Amino acid sequence: MGMELREIEAAGWDAWFGQVMVAFGGVTDGVEEQRFYRSVNEPERSIAAFDGGHIVGTAGAFSFRMAVPGGAVVPVAGVTCVGVEPTHRRRGVLTAMMRRQLDDVRRRGEALSVLLASEPQIYPRFGYGVGCSTLRAEVDTARVGLRMPAGAERIRLVRADVHASLAECERLYAARFRGRPGMFERAPGWEYRPVLDEPSERGGASALFCVQAFDGEELAGYARYAVAPRWSPSGPDGAVYVRDVEALSPAAYAALWRYLFDMDLTSTLHARHLPVDDALLRLVTDQRRCRLQLRDGLFVRVVDVPKALAARTYQLPVRVVLEVSDPFCPWNEGRWLLSGDAQGATCKRTEEAAELALGAEELGAVYLGDTSLLSLAGAGRVAELRPGALAEASAAFGSAVAPFFSHGF
Repeated sequence: MGMELREIEAAGWDAWFGQVMVAFGGVTDGVEEQRFYRSVNEPERSIAAFDGGHIVGTAGAFSFRMAVPGGAVVPVAGVTCVGVEPTHRRRGVLTAMMRRQLDDVRRRGEALSVLLASEPQIYPRFGYGVGCSTLRAEVDTARVGLRMPAGAERIRLVRADVHASLAECERLYAARFRGRPGMFERAPGWEYRPVLDEPSERGGASALFCVQAFDGEELAGYARYAVAPRWSPSGPDGAVYVRDVEALSPAAYAALWRYLFDMDLTSTLHARHLPVDDALLRLVTDQRRCRLQLRDGLFVRVVDVPKALAARTYQLPVRVVLEVSDPFCPWNEGRWLLSGDAQGATCKRTEEAAELALGAEELGAVYLGDTSLLSLAGAGRVAELRPGALAEASAAFGSAVAPFFSHGF
């Protein structure tokens, strides 16, 4: 191809990120977002594909730590900024960057790589599976009510400055994130990602607001949101756009949603990023008028099979031999004996007969507990080689709560 892959130097970030914007349609991020991403960029993990002196491809990664089933927090690569110049499509640029990147992830000792896909059909060929789904809701708050749990009446709500309240909100988040697989431990600097509020991207909505929930004197939750005032011939018809809601108790959680539902001059609430088992679904009086939409979320790639499978726990005791097919990361191929329960697990190579056969994409899809082995088998994507092995392993790989990811990257 006459192409060369190189890591960017910090001084080359502007050109590299400019090419990322070209690949994503040429609309440049706002000043605030560019400043943030430059501050958290890891130049040694940012790849540029050069054709002559021109950048024709980009791929980057962030060094994250992510909760996995059982509550352990493990290092993962957060893949980002992947794009190829339109003039260089179908010439192997993307494959070369993915090869370089996954080799680097393995060298760093990270057992997992994750990404958010702009085009989801691209990444399964590199072994990424949809390991976490996300839910969107558009609620008709004029017709949908909430069933309030006991204790909600004692919750005190206070509107707070988004940035002044950031530190205490982050302490609450840090106390909660291990409870859901897929959630990130926020490294220094990343606490600003959830409160990025570029004026050019508000779409007619207000600046970001924050409301905090107190149970006595203790912070029990918070919500961040924006309001878009609208008027129809019959009166006010505004919308509330919910960024995130975190709470330590059902009472605080419900009180925050009631606040968001009851916003003056509004009749619609948009929640664009919820766990698929979010408690909001059990609070609303009418799910039909919530216009729920399921979307793919976090894609997961198992880079080191024994390390990844031993890092999490399993809902039920399991002992199963997996036959893994992984041509893009051939070090993962072969038979692996997984033995584990709710206390821990081991995974090692074995000569025992295989009991289940699956590919890297399927392993990524089931890793966080979002997708079941049984459902993949129903689609012909997992093969049962020992009767009973499929049901046993599928139950063990599940998660008590649905996985979720905190924010984009």
